[in-house]
Amino acid sequence: MNPVLVASDLDRTLIYSAAALALTMPDARAPRLLCVEVHESRPLSYMTETAAGLLTDLGDRAVFVPTTTRTRKQYQRINLPGPAPAYAICANGGHLLVDGVSDPDWHAAVLARLAEECAPLAEVQDQLVATADPLWVRKQRVAEDLFAYLVVERELLPGEWVKELAVWAENRGWTVSLQGRKVYAVPKPLTKSAAVREVARRCGAVLTLAAGDSLLDADLLLAADRGWRPAHGELADADWTAPGISAVPERGVAAGERILREFLKAAREA
Repeated sequence: MNPVLVASDLDRTLIYSAAALALTMPDARAPRLLCVEVHESRPLSYMTETAAGLLTDLGDRAVFVPTTTRTRKQYQRINLPGPAPAYAICANGGHLLVDGVSDPDWHAAVLARLAEECAPLAEVQDQLVATADPLWVRKQRVAEDLFAYLVVERELLPGEWVKELAVWAENRGWTVSLQGRKVYAVPKPLTKSAAVREVARRCGAVLTLAAGDSLLDADLLLAADRGWRPAHGELADADWTAPGISAVPERGVAAGERILREFLKAAREA
């Protein structure tokens, strides 16, 4: 039987930092949490224990593909429950990991497409340096030599600056996304959906399910047969929807648990 493929964003979709948990219920009713990421000896990301069990069950029923904008190094410090994924997508589709190792042919094809279709990374970096104010910028980073992002003080970040950067980037084949405290500038051809289609081709999937919370996940959701988004994040803020896409009512870590329930239900029905 051809498998079901489940491609899901991680941060603020399946796993959550302490600041993003949205534990709005009384303390006594808060869910038990499982730490799934440690960085520099400190716990960093969580999911509910119930969600961990659901993900384990899902890994036995479908091809689960973590699909993230994180770099390979950032992804590899996550310790998800369940079977180790045979495939993972990092750097927004720039790296396709097969048993933990980047596929060199896939990466070379991505680089060739970026060189052909959009302005170089150096030009975007120069624009960020020239226009971003040190008053609200905390870090400037380049991810895998593919895209750039800033870590900012969100409350000080001018909304107009983000809009102006987005217009500037659009004309050069790039897109801008604001996720929490990070402002991403990503080449348009660098997409999660392209990598997911490649995994679906390799494993012979007949049904693709997906989930995500940010504008960088929109193409992933559109490429799936069915998709889900939480009640928080860029897509929720924009009231974004499309045929086959469902918005779960939960926010924070509860949304991650609900999305996994929906994945598992759809996989069982298939």
